[in-house]
Amino acid sequence: MDITMLKSRGWTANDDGTKITKTFEFPTFPEAFGFMAQSAIWAEKWNHHPEWTNIYRKVVVTLTTHDAGGLTDKDVKLAEKMDEIQGS
Repeated sequence: MDITMLKSRGWTANDDGTKITKTFEFPTFPEAFGFMAQSAIWAEKWNHHPEWTNIYRKVVVTLTTHDAGGLTDKDVKLAEKMDEIQGS
């Protein structure tokens, strides 16, 4: 699994490479919340749920596959979908 493309889009890996994180910023709170709602639909469909927080216009997302002990293709797939939803 190569996360080079994700890194070029603003995703960063933690020190041991088991998680990737990205901060998404939006012009308004409703847009941030809409992003979360759209992402949640895919997360539920794929049964792969993010760790995330929302403060006003920012959504911080961390992806990892807990039962695998680190990153998997599921994380890459959801990260790519979130980038697509955001339009980056």
